Amino acid sequence: MNVLSSTARATAGPTAEAVPLDAAPRPPRRRRRSSIGHPRITPYLFLLPTIVLFLGFKLYPYLSAFWTSLTSNIGGVITFVGLDNYLRLLNDPLFYTALGNTALILVVQVPLMLALGIVLAVAFNSLLLKGRAFFRMAFFVPIVMGLVAYGILFSALFDSSAGIVNELLGYVGIGPIPWLVDPFWAKISIVIAMTWHYTGQNAIIYLAQLQSIPGELYEAAQVDGANGWQRFRNITLPGLRPALLLTVVLSTIGTLQLFDEPYVLTNGGPDNATLTVGMYLYQNGFKYFDFGYASAIGYALTVIIAVVSLIQFRLFRERAPKPISLKKPTSPKEKTR
Repeated sequence: MNVLSSTARATAGPTAEAVPLDAAPRPPRRRRRSSIGHPRITPYLFLLPTIVLFLGFKLYPYLSAFWTSLTSNIGGVITFVGLDNYLRLLNDPLFYTALGNTALILVVQVPLMLALGIVLAVAFNSLLLKGRAFFRMAFFVPIVMGLVAYGILFSALFDSSAGIVNELLGYVGIGPIPWLVDPFWAKISIVIAMTWHYTGQNAIIYLAQLQSIPGELYEAAQVDGANGWQRFRNITLPGLRPALLLTVVLSTIGTLQLFDEPYVLTNGGPDNATLTVGMYLYQNGFKYFDFGYASAIGYALTVIIAVVSLIQFRLFRERAPKPISLKKPTSPKEKTR
């Protein structure tokens, strides 16, 4: 035993120390984790670029515009006026004229556009339509057309003296219509232009929603004797509900902010018949350089959009249809078993 212990000491060297067999192992040292790699912080680090962009390009302009709405820069001197711009807005008849024009176009154009979009989507989804891919592309092309080309096209179509539309109407015995110079027909021209421009986009959205509806629902309804209108009312419309909510809200917001079509086609005329809230904001800000009043108009429009959108969400939620089921209702005898 002594020989073995001396041999072990000789081989271990002079610096080796004997370790008792019953000694407890030392716990490993914990490495200090960097806060950057913490699982709770990592998602926020990935979101940080977006948050910075939002603060710089969204939140700051909102706050700056609100501060501007409380000031006046008439005469080149910026002065704080409090709520004077908002009080002026409440007593401005031209603002109410612009708001009335916008509301009238909204009430006429949005339902017409959405109804045509549903009809086109059902047609695009039908197996009876030949060349469906071509028609889908053809009706989607207007949405990608630039504003300049769009305005030139409809200015040429609705020109009172040499417009293509009046030329075609002349062949069927209808006299020339003053499309862009009469207050009533100027509104009709804008409604037609907007409907042509945006209907295809809504139709494609509805088509995507239609293709997500199970075909078994239509087959079961047909077996039960439901006609085409009943299948459309009880299956297609409830299935389109999410897309309808999306398009109704977006179309309403877009129409309340309407600027492009009146600016390009009529410039708000004739006699302010097509003046919209967006155009009135533009005129005060970039024509008369009254940025305080223009900012107040912008915030008033924001409040109107928020209220209208909230009402639409509430209406869609209250009128939510019952979920569609393929199960046949059980008879009273089966319930008692």
